[in-house]
Amino acid sequence: MTAPSEAGRPARSARRRPSVSQAIGRGIRPHNRILVALVALTVAITAVVLAWPTIIPLTALMVPLLLGSLLLGPRHLPWFVVFLMVMLMLTVGRQEHILLRTVLAIAIVFLLCFIVLVTSFRRSRLGVAGVLGESMLVDLRDRILNQGGVPTLSDEWLLETALRSAGGTPFAGDFVVATRPRRSSRVELAVVDVSGKGEQAGTRALQLSGAFGGLLGALPPGEFLEAANDYLLRQDWDEGFATAIHLSLDTDTGEFEIRTAGHPPAAQLDAGSGRWTVHEAEGPVLGLIEDAEFTMVRGLLRPGDALLLYTDGMVETPRREIGMGIDRMLGQAERLLRGGLEGGADRLVEALGSDNDDRALVVLHRR
Repeated sequence: MTAPSEAGRPARSARRRPSVSQAIGRGIRPHNRILVALVALTVAITAVVLAWPTIIPLTALMVPLLLGSLLLGPRHLPWFVVFLMVMLMLTVGRQEHILLRTVLAIAIVFLLCFIVLVTSFRRSRLGVAGVLGESMLVDLRDRILNQGGVPTLSDEWLLETALRSAGGTPFAGDFVVATRPRRSSRVELAVVDVSGKGEQAGTRALQLSGAFGGLLGALPPGEFLEAANDYLLRQDWDEGFATAIHLSLDTDTGEFEIRTAGHPPAAQLDAGSGRWTVHEAEGPVLGLIEDAEFTMVRGLLRPGDALLLYTDGMVETPRREIGMGIDRMLGQAERLLRGGLEGGADRLVEALGSDNDDRALVVLHRR
């Protein structure tokens, strides 16, 4: 075999060897680039403060501190804070007059540095930067909740859900999961109320919504609540209980089955008589006892009928018992839904319940 010519070797070598700038660019990771940029910014601000100490305040160093707390991960953030504190001490030595206002400004910057350090140590459990960690949590929430999104039904059916959390936060202890098995006329839907309120119950609700969504589509209707109860018992949480109501509906015939686990009963509107019927099914709260049994209630949704599934935040307040709350909800529903059920879930949630409690409502209507 003929050896390659000497003239060809440099050309191939030049094509393969990256330039110095490319090597540096590939060697610096995104977090390291952010750190280098913040260090450069801190040095620049320090130089400006040292050059004009009577014009530029030393509190200008709070700008890179704030950016670092948002962009740097727990590995780099503590070292950057220490570096910034050293730069702060350099600016202090350049001050012509140490006034009380100067001392207070220094104390405030050092206090903020300490707060950022403590935050970085807590953030190390997650292992990502603040903004990235928050976006990951929001993305996780959206992905899990989308797993239990309401399925699309035929024009014969209207299915609406409405969720409100305590205090208006994006995370709540109430959630809805639903699924429609392939090649089946059945719709499986569950409304769940996790113990606690708002953000306190939000993390548990996120985990349970993903798990319950998987169980709902994988098990026969009669086994869902039993499996959900077993799952909660295995978690061994301090506040590891929840209430739930499970609806299994045949969209061809309108026949349905309802099972509850310590949850408020479903309410059905009879379009012929205009009366509401409460379907009382019995079952213990999820996550408290083993081998729990859940009774079933059967019903039929005729054309024009409607069904309400809800959590106790819709009907129960410290000053009102749940029975009176259900009567009030049905009275409001009769008034608000008289002009049509489209958008009725949102209207009912806004009109009922308390802003201090999580609320969830499902409106199912057969046109």
